[in-house]
Amino acid sequence: MINDPIGDFITRIRNACLALKPECVSPHSKMRERIAEILKECGYISDYQVITDKNKKHLVLKLKNTAKRQAIRGLRRVSRPGRRIYVPAKSIPRVLGGLGTAVLSTSRGVITCKEARKLKVGGEVLCYIW
Repeated sequence: MINDPIGDFITRIRNACLALKPECVSPHSKMRERIAEILKECGYISDYQVITDKNKKHLVLKLKNTAKRQAIRGLRRVSRPGRRIYVPAKSIPRVLGGLGTAVLSTSRGVITCKEARKLKVGGEVLCYIW
């Protein structure tokens, strides 16, 4: 049983990046798929796909490799089950001075920090990516 599915997803990606693996496999959920979509939009992964195997869905991420380094330098889980972190629209965090991305769960869905500032909505900060 996994108590923190998003934390598990982020840890799987981080471990695959540190091991210079070409892909990362994780159990599927709508939240994980949306985070994978954000990673693709921001250019951190090259592609992702949902694979069904014996009535179970898996999410396969194709990681970007460039000269023995990954496009994802770091991932950090911010809000966790033991301590939820919520931010108003006026104080959405900037990751590495705007070079990284924060992923937020808002009333408009799971979006990046740039989209949240544009829509002027706050929410729960899920993770930082740089």
